Amino acid sequence: MTRCSLRLAMPALVLSVAAACAPRAVPSTGYASTSGAPPAVSHRDAEPADTTSILNGLTKDVTIGSTIDTKNGDQAPRALSIANGSTHGALKKGELVFCNFENSAGDAGTGTTIEGLKATPGSTPVRFFQSETLKGCAGVSVHPRNGSVYAEGLASGKFDILAKGGKIVRTYGGKMFADPFWDLVTRSQTNFAPSYVFVGTTHGTIISVSTGFYGNGQATEVSKGFAVSKGSQGQLAPGGFQYDQGIDSLYIVDGASNTIVAVTNASKLLQPDAIVVQPGGKKFKCKSPKTTCAHLVYSGSPLAAPVASALLPNGNLIVANTQGTPNTLVELTPQGKVLATKVVDQSSKAGVFGLAAHGTTDSNTVLYYTDTNSNTVEKLEP
Repeated sequence: MTRCSLRLAMPALVLSVAAACAPRAVPSTGYASTSGAPPAVSHRDAEPADTTSILNGLTKDVTIGSTIDTKNGDQAPRALSIANGSTHGALKKGELVFCNFENSAGDAGTGTTIEGLKATPGSTPVRFFQSETLKGCAGVSVHPRNGSVYAEGLASGKFDILAKGGKIVRTYGGKMFADPFWDLVTRSQTNFAPSYVFVGTTHGTIISVSTGFYGNGQATEVSKGFAVSKGSQGQLAPGGFQYDQGIDSLYIVDGASNTIVAVTNASKLLQPDAIVVQPGGKKFKCKSPKTTCAHLVYSGSPLAAPVASALLPNGNLIVANTQGTPNTLVELTPQGKVLATKVVDQSSKAGVFGLAAHGTTDSNTVLYYTDTNSNTVEKLEP
């Protein structure tokens, strides 16, 4: 397949999950809904899967550049997005955009900077934004059309909408956004409709924020019940968001339950608590199952507390583990078939918290990833 889809992703923090206790894999065709009717199914389920492994063909690892802020030394990159639209003020088309989670002393949850980095080897990061509203910055997404930037801070409990010049347009906070998880993704299907930003939280909820010229700014909790867990390195909750505009599907990675979930007809995910995840993370109650619902794509090994994810041009997914053998990438089809695994950092400490794919075909796709162990952005290419 050569269909190119929208790719925007922001990953998460790390935590310990016992991989040995993970359930066995369940394919997406084994969805379970407890609302009395089958969920709305995207046409992806009717298409043959592209079982060509892109990951296996990415044999060369190239360092793009440092992620350390040149002004205050913020480090530990989290999340990764690509400025895919026109020039975005301080961010140029094709630049890699990420957050720094730590300060120069390495204190977790104290970084406050968003950086832009040219996607060429030897690049130096350029600060796009800095604010205490993003303390513990761990999620960032660039709108594919209008250049707005969306970001959130774990420690601050704030979610910011930024203009393309790096100025705050609006800051969200309060009970709904308390302890936001570091993952969000932008959904915008046309130039004449609101954009929606999906934000995952450490309450196990997903919040949808209506933004843009046609948006009303309203924040709605559209899903709840995702697993969360705590440990020595941080917290796991719903994250690894990817939105496939071509089929209107939202993918969610939950490292606490070692699951990948797909929401079909995500543009219709508008009602409060429209999808309620049942204990275990494999079944779902949906208010309007014929309109939008969720189904399980995959569960269990080789997933081991995955956090970051990337959507490939052919519609397949790559996720990054943070436990077991950390820094292992896993490639899967939307139907739940595992195609490949690859270790990209031999360290025993999790370091990959941001993934982003770029390309139009299987043969020209490359994969970028952030590595907190080396404070760099790396590129996997053929």
